[in-house]
Amino acid sequence: QVQLVESGGGLVQPGGSLRLSCAASGSIFSIAAMGWYRQAPGGQRELVARITIGGNPDYADSVKERFTISRDNAKNTVYLQMNSLKPLDTAVYYCNARDIRLSWGATIGGAWGQGTQVTVSS
Repeated sequence: QVQLVESGGGLVQPGGSLRLSCAASGSIFSIAAMGWYRQAPGGQRELVARITIGGNPDYADSVKERFTISRDNAKNTVYLQMNSLKPLDTAVYYCNARDIRLSWGATIGGAWGQGTQVTVSS
């Protein structure tokens, strides 16, 4: 019903920057919240940042002042600008959409993207 596709991951040096994008497609009327989670090898999936349809963001403490989340509601797209990257930021980053209202009136709780690898290393 709904697909989320991430892009923008890659290999960067410590202190570098990356910009992730995630576009949701399907018969979507609105998405209440969109966000980014990450999972390091052997670790649990954790929230990085999320943003509501009204533009209110939340960030994990570990990324505050370094990452910026934004979204384009008309395009059902969410972005994550990542600056001052650290090796501990290395993970697979997953896009998430929550409380998706479909064009024909139904709602679904959430959807996940396939993930994009971010590696921070010298």
